[in-house]
Amino acid sequence: MRNLGKIVLVLLLLKVALNASIRASVDATSVELGEMVTYSLHLRESANRPVIQTLCGVNVISTSSQSSIEMVNGKISRNNTFSYKFIPQKDCVIEPMEIEVDGMVHKSNAVEIKVTQGVANADADFILSLESSTKEVYVGEPFEVTLLFKQKLGAEAVDSKFEAPVLKGFWIKNESQPQKTQEGAYVVTKIIYKMAAQRAGELNISKAQMSVASRSHTRDSWGSWVPKIKWRSYYSNELNIDVKPLPKGVGLVGSFSIVATVDKNEINANEALNLTLEVAGDGNLEDIKSFKPYIDGVNVFDEKISIEANKLTQKMAFVAQNDFTIQPFTLKYFDPKTKETKTITTDKIEIKVKNSKPKEELVVKKELDEQTLVQRDEKVSSIWTLLIFVLGVFLGLLIGIVKPWKNLKKQKSLSLKDERGLLVKLLPYKDDEEVKKIIEIIEQNIYTDKKIEIDKKLLREIVKKYISKAP
Repeated sequence: MRNLGKIVLVLLLLKVALNASIRASVDATSVELGEMVTYSLHLRESANRPVIQTLCGVNVISTSSQSSIEMVNGKISRNNTFSYKFIPQKDCVIEPMEIEVDGMVHKSNAVEIKVTQGVANADADFILSLESSTKEVYVGEPFEVTLLFKQKLGAEAVDSKFEAPVLKGFWIKNESQPQKTQEGAYVVTKIIYKMAAQRAGELNISKAQMSVASRSHTRDSWGSWVPKIKWRSYYSNELNIDVKPLPKGVGLVGSFSIVATVDKNEINANEALNLTLEVAGDGNLEDIKSFKPYIDGVNVFDEKISIEANKLTQKMAFVAQNDFTIQPFTLKYFDPKTKETKTITTDKIEIKVKNSKPKEELVVKKELDEQTLVQRDEKVSSIWTLLIFVLGVFLGLLIGIVKPWKNLKKQKSLSLKDERGLLVKLLPYKDDEEVKKIIEIIEQNIYTDKKIEIDKKLLREIVKKYISKAP
């Protein structure tokens, strides 16, 4: 009797296990690269649909569920099927899934999928490819990659999803608008990417992917044709680019020209002179730094560099009180066509300043004869001896009366409102970043219409540090 009871218990547990068993299946165990696979979990008991986001290392495209009721020997049972659509890219094994049913965890069987690369069909409904303008570039050198998507006339596409290739070590400078043309039996969509390599070495541009949804039909359980949507992915070729390093000390690559123009060659004192600097050519313009020069006695204000298409522009303003010269601007780069490092420059520009502050003239006296010089030296020597004696007596009396050491701490302080005075005093210390910021603000307040508030606390600290104690 005891053994009979155990047998009955085992049979009951086995029945529950069978009723709650999980079976995993796929609609195809061997597919070509790009074909969609439907993975299904079949349950004989009610359960919540498992959340599965990836299968075989790729994202699940869509999910669905279906339930049915069947009667066997007068007993009603419910069957549930949870389906997941995905496009595997390599051979894989889907490990067993675990689902909790009535407090018990049940595990499905594993499913193996084989993926073959297939043969590229030149007459396929959809064709995706990548083309490069070159296979060898230098770091920073622009080159073009063209993406071509061909769709055969009459081939229907309900929907499509594009996945760009992985671009490790590259960056996209710009991207063209899609261009559609008809070539024979195909409608061709072309997109051109202008790219540049960020580092040297053998770099790879991975396959691009286009998933296309098309209409298909299948038979239902009653034998009727039912329309459905079927997804298939199409892959492009890969590209391997050999990226070479630039010569030491050179950061620009391409072919350039440079020119500097001014709005006038003659200005009034303290009047702004406007200069426009343009660099044109095919290369990594975005790596060019500011051309702002230093000219002694001239205030220079520069605008931020702007780049449009293949032209770089930088504008500057010069303010001075005397004539000055703008030395040539220089650009050094590597030309990948000639394999040479080149240096180009602008012309030197001379600027005339009207009403300029006159410079002190150097007076050269005529050479005197030897006798006159001797007589003059003797006379001057006697006069200086007398003057020194009298001045010594006078200074002694004056020092005793005035006692100037008491007034050493009462030196006249520099007013923080005197911007011109501050500018003169601070210019020798412009190498200090904080002093440089104050000088730039003062220059704009003096020579432009701007009135920028100066950080007085910082200004006092700078004056105290380099000049004297500020009030």
